[in-house]
Amino acid sequence: MNIKMLTMGVLTLAMMSGSALAANNTSALDDPAKMSPFFTDAGMKTLRSEADFKTAWMSMKPDEQKAILKDCGDTTLNKAHADFCAMAKKMGG
Repeated sequence: MNIKMLTMGVLTLAMMSGSALAANNTSALDDPAKMSPFFTDAGMKTLRSEADFKTAWMSMKPDEQKAILKDCGDTTLNKAHADFCAMAKKMGG
Protein backbone atom coordinates (compact mmCIF):
# COMPACT_ATOMS: atom_id res chain seq x y z
CA MET A 1 0.00 0.00 0.00
CA ASN A 2 2.81 2.44 0.86
CA ILE A 3 4.60 1.69 -2.41
CA LYS A 4 1.42 2.44 -4.36
CA MET A 5 0.96 5.77 -2.57
CA LEU A 6 4.60 6.69 -3.10
CA THR A 7 4.41 5.80 -6.79
CA MET A 8 1.23 7.83 -7.26
CA GLY A 9 2.83 10.79 -5.50
CA VAL A 10 5.89 10.63 -7.73
CA LEU A 11 3.76 10.38 -10.88
CA THR A 12 1.62 13.32 -9.80
CA LEU A 13 4.67 15.43 -9.08
CA ALA A 14 6.22 14.55 -12.44
CA MET A 15 3.05 15.51 -14.34
CA MET A 16 2.70 18.80 -12.46
CA SER A 17 6.30 19.86 -13.00
CA GLY A 18 6.10 18.95 -16.70
CA SER A 19 3.11 21.26 -17.11
CA ALA A 20 4.84 24.07 -15.27
CA LEU A 21 7.94 23.81 -17.44
CA ALA A 22 5.90 23.79 -20.62
CA ALA A 23 3.99 26.91 -19.56
CA ASN A 24 7.24 28.91 -19.32
CA ASN A 25 8.21 28.11 -22.90
CA THR A 26 6.44 31.09 -24.46
CA SER A 27 7.70 33.71 -26.83
CA ALA A 28 7.62 37.47 -26.45
CA LEU A 29 6.39 37.49 -30.05
CA ASP A 30 3.21 35.74 -28.99
CA ASP A 31 2.36 38.19 -26.19
CA PRO A 32 -0.48 40.44 -27.45
CA ALA A 33 0.18 43.05 -24.76
CA LYS A 34 3.75 43.56 -25.99
CA MET A 35 3.02 43.21 -29.68
CA SER A 36 -0.16 45.26 -30.16
CA PRO A 37 1.63 48.66 -30.29
CA PHE A 38 3.43 47.49 -33.45
CA PHE A 39 0.31 46.57 -35.41
CA THR A 40 -2.62 48.53 -36.80
CA ASP A 41 -5.18 45.75 -36.41
CA ALA A 42 -6.37 43.51 -33.58
CA GLY A 43 -5.37 40.39 -35.51
CA MET A 44 -1.78 41.69 -35.59
CA LYS A 45 -1.33 41.21 -39.32
CA THR A 46 -0.55 44.76 -40.52
CA LEU A 47 2.53 46.52 -39.19
CA ARG A 48 2.46 50.21 -38.37
CA SER A 49 4.61 52.66 -40.32
CA GLU A 50 8.34 52.63 -39.71
CA ALA A 51 8.11 55.84 -37.65
CA ASP A 52 5.32 54.43 -35.45
CA PHE A 53 7.18 51.13 -35.14
CA LYS A 54 10.29 53.01 -34.00
CA THR A 55 8.27 54.95 -31.41
CA ALA A 56 6.82 51.71 -30.02
CA TRP A 57 10.26 50.05 -30.11
CA MET A 58 11.93 52.89 -28.21
CA SER A 59 9.22 52.82 -25.53
CA MET A 60 10.15 49.24 -24.64
CA LYS A 61 12.65 48.38 -21.94
CA PRO A 62 16.06 47.21 -23.23
CA ASP A 63 15.56 43.71 -21.78
CA GLU A 64 12.22 43.40 -23.62
CA GLN A 65 13.93 44.47 -26.86
CA LYS A 66 16.64 41.85 -26.30
CA ALA A 67 14.02 39.15 -25.66
CA ILE A 68 12.24 40.02 -28.91
CA LEU A 69 15.48 40.05 -30.90
CA LYS A 70 16.43 36.71 -29.34
CA ASP A 71 13.07 35.23 -30.35
CA CYS A 72 13.49 36.64 -33.86
CA GLY A 73 16.80 34.73 -34.02
CA ASP A 74 14.88 31.46 -33.75
CA THR A 75 14.16 30.25 -37.29
CA THR A 76 10.73 28.82 -36.47
CA LEU A 77 9.53 31.97 -34.70
CA ASN A 78 11.11 34.21 -37.31
CA LYS A 79 9.22 32.41 -40.06
CA ALA A 80 5.91 33.03 -38.29
CA HIS A 81 6.72 36.71 -37.64
CA ALA A 82 9.00 37.53 -40.60
CA ASP A 83 7.83 41.11 -41.29
CA PHE A 84 7.91 42.07 -37.62
CA CYS A 85 11.34 40.49 -37.09
CA ALA A 86 12.79 42.24 -40.12
CA MET A 87 11.65 45.59 -38.75
CA ALA A 88 12.79 44.77 -35.21
CA LYS A 89 16.24 43.79 -36.45
CA LYS A 90 16.38 47.06 -38.38
CA MET A 91 15.60 48.98 -35.17
CA GLY A 92 17.68 47.03 -32.70
CA GLY A 93 20.46 45.42 -34.62
